[in-house]
Amino acid sequence: MTDFPKNAEEARTDRDVTREELTETLDALGKKMDVKTRVNDNLDAKVDKAGAKISEPAAEKFRQGTEVVRANPLPIFAGVLALLVTIRLIMRKRSSS
Repeated sequence: MTDFPKNAEEARTDRDVTREELTETLDALGKKMDVKTRVNDNLDAKVDKAGAKISEPAAEKFRQGTEVVRANPLPIFAGVLALLVTIRLIMRKRSSS
């Protein structure tokens, strides 16, 4: 723990340093709490990594597809869910026959 400031100038300096440290801490916490940005950054890294493994035209199509999914996640999710339910119903019907 630091000593108590001896004069007004030291108190102001101490206040300013503390304020800077708090601002940095709050900025860091804000970045950690911004889940949407972190997920998008992680997704960008994975898309780039996957795109590096395929040809450039295919990589461009892959990137365009990820942008479509990002722009319209609900319809894509609904379509995938409907597909899974359909597959599940087909599998249940086949196993009961």
